[in-house]
Amino acid sequence: MSRILLSQVKSSINEQRPKVNTSRTLLLHDNAGPYKARATTQSLRELGIQVLPHPAYSPDLASCDFWLFPILKDRLAGRKFDRIQDLAKAVNSELRTIPEEEYQGVFRKWQIRLKRCIESLGEYFEGL
Repeated sequence: MSRILLSQVKSSINEQRPKVNTSRTLLLHDNAGPYKARATTQSLRELGIQVLPHPAYSPDLASCDFWLFPILKDRLAGRKFDRIQDLAKAVNSELRTIPEEEYQGVFRKWQIRLKRCIESLGEYFEGL
């Protein structure tokens, strides 16, 4: 399954950015179990996708934790969902309303946070 999904990701990159050499594709994901599973890591190697090492978990470095989840929690607060499909539909709808510039801005902030992490040698730091 992971090989199929990774092949689809690589194909999507080729379609969206035909001038990008996917043989130099770098992937950054957290240290969650499914990402570290043997089948996943083997598929990544076979596809020639290099995985960047991720530091130990830190909410300061996880864009979903420091940006996306708070937005979604705020927008969906007080709403009840009887079915998981209804929740998924609401989340997808909210994600589509976030302007592209906000996603780009959070990526820039993420880069700053990574730099701060490197400068602090992985120690705790406050503020951005």
